Amino acid sequence: MSASDGPRRVHFQSPEYLVDRLDAIADLFDKDRTDLLVDAIREYIDDTTDSERFQKLVATKYYDDQLDFETVKRLAGAETAQRLRLLKADLEGEPFDLAPPDDVDVYDGDTTTTSPENESDGADDR
Repeated sequence: MSASDGPRRVHFQSPEYLVDRLDAIADLFDKDRTDLLVDAIREYIDDTTDSERFQKLVATKYYDDQLDFETVKRLAGAETAQRLRLLKADLEGEPFDLAPPDDVDVYDGDTTTTSPENESDGADDR
């Protein structure tokens, strides 16, 4: 656990009825309100970051230079951030200077051709 993984006090306002319901649920399960809030936040973050929409948004904003690498790492994880960094570098790089392929017969003269009229569609003719 790093120093940034320690508890951090957060203050926010919520509608009273939500706090009342949260407290009732905490009492029911014999848990602390904070534990329920942390669990709910963790679940929300996991669900959000696993979504395809989120992943596409992070990638798009990173490619458009609206997010830096460290932010992408916090949002999507180190592995995804590194993959996006490599893809971005590839997209920004110069195209490879490759010679066109030689005119080589990859089939070595042994080819078979078909035409649609000679093939059966597999349906029974009755």
